[in-house]
Amino acid sequence: MSETVECTVIGAGVVGLAVARALAMQGRETILIEAENAIGTGTSSRNSEVIHAGIYYPKGSLKARFCVEGRKRLYRYCAERGIEARNCGKLIVATDPSQVATLSGIIDKARANGVPDLVLKTRAEALAMEPNLECVAAVHSPSTGVVDSHGFMLGLQGDFEAAGGMLAFESPLSHAVCGGDGIRLMVGGAEPMEIRSRVVINSAGLHAQALARRFEGLPQEGVPPTYYCKGNYYSLAGKSPFTRLIYPVPEAAGLGVHLTIDLGDQARFGPDVEWVTAIDYSVDPDRSEHFYAEIRKYWPALADGALQPGYCGIRPKIQAPHEPARDFVIHGPQSHGVKGLVNLYGIESPGLTSALAIATHVCELIGEPPTC
Repeated sequence: MSETVECTVIGAGVVGLAVARALAMQGRETILIEAENAIGTGTSSRNSEVIHAGIYYPKGSLKARFCVEGRKRLYRYCAERGIEARNCGKLIVATDPSQVATLSGIIDKARANGVPDLVLKTRAEALAMEPNLECVAAVHSPSTGVVDSHGFMLGLQGDFEAAGGMLAFESPLSHAVCGGDGIRLMVGGAEPMEIRSRVVINSAGLHAQALARRFEGLPQEGVPPTYYCKGNYYSLAGKSPFTRLIYPVPEAAGLGVHLTIDLGDQARFGPDVEWVTAIDYSVDPDRSEHFYAEIRKYWPALADGALQPGYCGIRPKIQAPHEPARDFVIHGPQSHGVKGLVNLYGIESPGLTSALAIATHVCELIGEPPTC
C-alpha cells in the first residue's frame, strides 16, 4: 500500500505529538507513525514529570530558550484544558558550606536565561518552608512544578486528531529514501506501506540516531553517537513529608537524587545515573543503598526500609560518560541539505517542559505551509 501525505512525524512521544499537533493545526496533512501500540511509552512517560524553570542550561542554548518558553506555554496549555499541573516550586539545597557559592552561580545562570525569580534562602528560611529539611542554605525556584505528563500527551493527541491528523500505531520505520521529489518511507507492521512525504520529522527519541542512519541520501557524518543513561526511581509509601521539590546541588551527569512529588502527593526519589548499552526498564533493588546515603544528606530522618523500587527511565544522551553535557541537537535542511527533513537528537530533560516550544521551532525550520 502506498500513501502520499504532506508531513510525516516519526515517534509519538511528547515532542513528536507536539510537533504533529503544530503541523496539523497549520492546516498541513500530517500522519504520526509510532512503532509501539500507544503514545509516550518511552522517555516521555518515564521521568520526574517536572515542569522545569530553565535554571541550569548555558545562556543562549536550545535547552535554555525552549525550557523558558515551553514552561510558560505548558502552564497555560494545562490551565486552558483542565490538565492537572501544580506550580509547587522547589528548593535547591546546599548540604555542605562548600556548595553555597554554587547556589549563587545557579541564580546568576538563571537570570541570564530569563528566569529572574530565584531567591537565596538561609538555613533558617529554608527550614521554615520545609521543616523536615536539612541544609546550610538553599535557592527557592517558585516557577518549578509538576504535570500530569500523560494527560498532557492526551491533550496533544486530541488536538492533533481534531485538526485532521492521522495516528498509526505499530508502524515501525524500516527504511527511507531522500529524493528531489520528497522522502519515501518504508513502514513495517501488520500492514506494511510506503509513505511519500514532502516533510519528515524524526522525533524517535532513544532511536532517533538509529532511524537517521536508515535514511538513504542523508549525510551520515552529522548523525551524533548514541549513549543511554538510565535513571532509577524509588518511591516512599504514604504522603510526602515535603510540599516542594527538593534538589541537591547539581552533579556533573545530572541533577542528583532529588525528591519530587506526584500529583497524588506521593514522594519519589531519583534519578540516579547508570550508563547502559541496551534499553532495560527493570529496577535493581540493591541500588537503593546509594539512594539512602544521598537522600539523608538533605533528609536525615529517612527511615531504613522506607524506599521501594519504583520505575526507571532512559535518557537519549549524545555525549559519552564523563564528557560535558550537550545541548539539544535539531538538524533541519540548513544543517544536512536534505529538503523537508528534520532530525531531533538528544531530546532528554527538559524535553517535556520544552515540547511546545520545540514544535514551533521545527515548524520554522521547514518553512510556512502552502497557501493553496
